[in-house]
Amino acid sequence: MSRMCEFCGKKTVAGRSISRRGMAKKKGGVGKKVTGITIRKFKPNVHNLKVEVAGTVKTVKICAKCLKAGFVTKPVKRVAFQEKVQA
Repeated sequence: MSRMCEFCGKKTVAGRSISRRGMAKKKGGVGKKVTGITIRKFKPNVHNLKVEVAGTVKTVKICAKCLKAGFVTKPVKRVAFQEKVQA
């Protein structure tokens, strides 16, 4: 799938948004009435990120929860070109 975390498997799930009107019985009304049910999607907070896996840098899709938990290590930035020439 396109929007799926490669570590925990979190992906887009379907749900419903229920619209209601009226006053609740315990507040003195005649009860809540359902006026519409709309299908909606719950999407995870997934990012494309370059990570270091077994010494090589590759791009993975990872959710914010796994990123914060420290499942991946970010690669070390390369040294600037001018510093390489001086050394």
